[in-house]
Amino acid sequence: MKLLLVDDDVFLREMYAKKFSESGFEVEEADGASAALLKIEKNQDFDLILLDMIMPGMSGVELIKEIKQQFVGLKAKCIVLSNQGQSEDIKETTEAGAMGYIIKSESIPSDVVKKVEELAKTK
Repeated sequence: MKLLLVDDDVFLREMYAKKFSESGFEVEEADGASAALLKIEKNQDFDLILLDMIMPGMSGVELIKEIKQQFVGLKAKCIVLSNQGQSEDIKETTEAGAMGYIIKSESIPSDVVKKVEELAKTK
């Protein structure tokens, strides 16, 4: 399964990339929305896009909307991985097209991998 991991926090991005790789995912990383959009433009065969909510330049919600608008036929499922856990945030990302929302502070990295695997099997 091919995953695009989008997070401006280098430490977290590398840690999650390692965990997902160890679980058999093919992982590409992007340090923000612009980098993510460039990667998707070059290669649209991602199965999942795991993205943060708070990033410089463009929020996770804006990135999801941009992905949906620019890459209409993209099969990748967007899942948010964030420390923002307010119900409004979750509702906003769902309305934008995210099919899952994981709160970083409530899950250890191996649990995040499991939750993403479960979400990947739905819909």
